[in-house]
Amino acid sequence: MIRPELGVDLRATFNLVGSLLKYLGLAPLLPAAIAVGYDESPWPFVASAAIVFGAGWGLERVTHGKTQVGIREGFLVVSVTWLLAAAVGALPYWLSGEAQFSHPIDAYFEGMSGFTTTGATILTNVEGISHSLAMWRQLTQWLGGMGIIVLALAVLPRLKVGGRQLLETELPGPEIEKLTLRIREIAQRLWLLYVALTALEVAVLTGFAWTGIDTAMDFYDAVAYSFTTIPTGGFAIDNRSVEGFGAASQWAILFFMLVAGANFALLYRVLARRQPQAFARDEEFRLYLVLAALASVVLVVELWVEDFFSGEAAIRHAAFTAVSTMTTTGFATTDFNQWTLFALVVIVALMFTGGQAGSTTGSVKVVRHLLMGRILRRELDQTVHPEVISRVRLNARPVDERTLRAVTSFVLLYVGVFAVGTLLLVLEAARTGLDLRLVDAIAASAATLGNGGSAFGFAGPMGSFEPFSDVSKVVMIVLMWVGRLEIIPVAVLLTRNYWRT
Repeated sequence: MIRPELGVDLRATFNLVGSLLKYLGLAPLLPAAIAVGYDESPWPFVASAAIVFGAGWGLERVTHGKTQVGIREGFLVVSVTWLLAAAVGALPYWLSGEAQFSHPIDAYFEGMSGFTTTGATILTNVEGISHSLAMWRQLTQWLGGMGIIVLALAVLPRLKVGGRQLLETELPGPEIEKLTLRIREIAQRLWLLYVALTALEVAVLTGFAWTGIDTAMDFYDAVAYSFTTIPTGGFAIDNRSVEGFGAASQWAILFFMLVAGANFALLYRVLARRQPQAFARDEEFRLYLVLAALASVVLVVELWVEDFFSGEAAIRHAAFTAVSTMTTTGFATTDFNQWTLFALVVIVALMFTGGQAGSTTGSVKVVRHLLMGRILRRELDQTVHPEVISRVRLNARPVDERTLRAVTSFVLLYVGVFAVGTLLLVLEAARTGLDLRLVDAIAASAATLGNGGSAFGFAGPMGSFEPFSDVSKVVMIVLMWVGRLEIIPVAVLLTRNYWRT
């Protein structure tokens, strides 16, 4: 029996982790059915389901007290669950016998990239894996997009106690508005919208296929890419990402990436409660659209001037790249590795932007940039006029100082972790003799920490992270993990006060 120590109720923590793991073990059964349909072996998925379900059930049996999970335990539950979820994602890869996943670290890298919706891959031949294994990759991102914890709160009524702490730890972005509904009701509404958007994208892309608008698209592709568009994941089932699809499909995917980068609570108010004015009133949403449009225009001009593309193609490739990078999706309609240094600098900058808080995107998030700008403006104003007392406001409401401190702390931690990650990748590349430019290391660190997927060089949008050494892959696995959890929950676990009674 696991006993609570040092003020953290480990029995309750791992009892809840076991429960989550047990239900997550059911996920591989879907690709098992797909394997049967395509006359492929379902046993890697059936075996994975049995192992994961059994491990979760066993952990749940030897512990107790999941309803006693509080704020302190919530940090540990979320952190451990995501580490184990990556292992769940890796298990079918490893058991499949697929040569590209023969190394456990590669399989775990792919699993972490899937559930954290990063989209970085070690595969060098995506089209070479089976239909069922390819769909499992897509499914891991779809499950990870809205979050395992949120899914559990939506469907498991026994988790409602302590749910607020778990939900607020799991949902990305700073807590600006207090949650007022019951936790399970919030989770259910978010997942309902998530499923509806996925189904809508499947319908749109399938419609293009059936009407002949895009002959390169079919129903399998529509499902596969919808599974990784709405969670802003970016896993593709083609070596060239979405380059091979028609313009209509690319524009549709762009639109759904832009939608997925918006705050899901805001989307729910607009769509379910029919309050379209909420878009115009939300300052973060307005800035989100402005930044996406501005980046698109800058890239369009650069592509025109440098004669890479012209006309509609230039607009489409520029806008798609800007939105895909900003929303940390990672899809690509063309290999931007070939673009100018200025264009690459713009893309790196977009890696640090992210979408709205409460979306499925990673990175810093637009609201933090907005608040940091207002914090800096207030400091400058008070430098000139020390006697002035002003409040930072968002959507005409004052933001409490605790939230502002949390935003500042997060941004500083984010930049620090990114810098350390870049340094470690550079040092490891020098040790192993890997041809890695500084800009490539910067992009790889930013892409994995921001859960954005595509980097530069051999790890570009049409490439693979496979050439990195095992040490570098472990570094990026950690970056994906802490980036998905937005650093703070992991940082809290490293403090002495967390473990004190």
